[in-house]
Formats: sequence, structure tokens, C-alpha cells
Amino acid sequence: MSGTPVWEQYLSDRPTPAYRYEKDPSAIYRQSFSIVRDEADLSCLPEELHPIAVRLIHACGMTDLPTELAWSDTVLDAANDAFRNKAPVLCDVEMVAHGIIRSRLPAGTDVVCTLNDKRVRELAKHLGTTRSAAAVELWTDRLEGAVVAVGNAPTTLFHLLETIASGGAKPALVLGFPVGFVGAAESKDALIENPFGLPFLALRGRRGGSAMAAAAVNALAAGLPEES
Repeated sequence: MSGTPVWEQYLSDRPTPAYRYEKDPSAIYRQSFSIVRDEADLSCLPEELHPIAVRLIHACGMTDLPTELAWSDTVLDAANDAFRNKAPVLCDVEMVAHGIIRSRLPAGTDVVCTLNDKRVRELAKHLGTTRSAAAVELWTDRLEGAVVAVGNAPTTLFHLLETIASGGAKPALVLGFPVGFVGAAESKDALIENPFGLPFLALRGRRGGSAMAAAAVNALAAGLPEES
């Protein structure tokens, strides 16, 4: 048995597949982006944002997303400068951090999530807030000029804006994609209307998620793979 290939050990007794579906990873990838471009109306967006929107739609499957995107005119330049300078990417949750493709970032770029730092729970109790918000307090020495990606917690985004309003460091840009029914839409509205001149990309309303926040980082860092 030891000389039998692994695939034969596991598959020799399998029945003939009953379903017909695409199995080639490259073909699946190409078809996915082709479908997005065919079905999504990107005409409401400036052309330079089209690759970003396509990547976001690919991450969530929602082709109506472009009409809910909001952005500052400076977000692309801010992102380019930040990544060129190897700015750290600060994430609200591990799911965002794990969704970021490191090979698209300049070598030496740190991707940071402080949510599970042992100090956060006590900070949250002291501040009377969520762990997600308290974790922002541990960004202090990295926040200036950083790329912030929020894909889960509205309280992270609110606390970040409060930190900046109180004289704290300002990141290079914020990607606002918190999701949910309590505070998600409101936190993104606050980001969109921020008085600090803070560059941003956000999805209005309740929709969002970690996959979208990570996709935004990936797209801004390197563009779509088929176009690079």
C-alpha cells in the first residue's frame, strides 16, 4: 500500500462524478471577472475606480454595488503613496488581515490586527466600549500615514474618527466596509462626511464585510491580476 500514489488511495473507490462544472482554476477566475464586467454597470464611477469596483464585486457577488460606493478624490493617490512608502495596513479583524494577499504588497509591509492583543479586553472595560474599538488604541505608534481597512466593526471606525478628532495621528486613507444593522451605515456616513480631509473608500449602507475590505486593499495595492 505504501507504494500506491496518494490520489489513488483516496480516489480509487469514488463514483464517477454526476455533475458537470468548471474545474480549471484559471478558467474559473477568468470567467468570474468576465461575468462581473458583463453584468455590473460601472458607468457611475470614474474609470480609474473600475478595477477596484470589479474586485469588490468579485469578493461579494453583488453587481449592484457600484451605486453605493463612495470615495474621496484623493483616495487613489493616497493609496499609491502609502503603499510605495510601505505603510502598515491596520485591520479591525483577523479575517481582513488574512484576506490580504501579501505578495501584492511591497516587501516589508506589515499587516497588523491588534484585536486579540491581551491588553485589549482590559482597555475595552476601561473605555466602556467594544474590543474592536479598544484595539484602535494599540494602533497609536503606527497610525500616522497607515492604510486602515475596516471590514467588520462599526465601533472601530467610529473610534478611529474620534481618535483623529481629538488630535490623534491621521492615517493615509481609510477603507470603510463594516457590515451589520447597528452602526454600520452610520459609521460609514461619518467617514464619508469626515472633516479631516481623510481620503477614503467606503460602501454606503449596511452591506460590507471582511472579504470586501481585504479585496479593496488587494486591488489598491496591485490592481486586478489579469490587468497587471
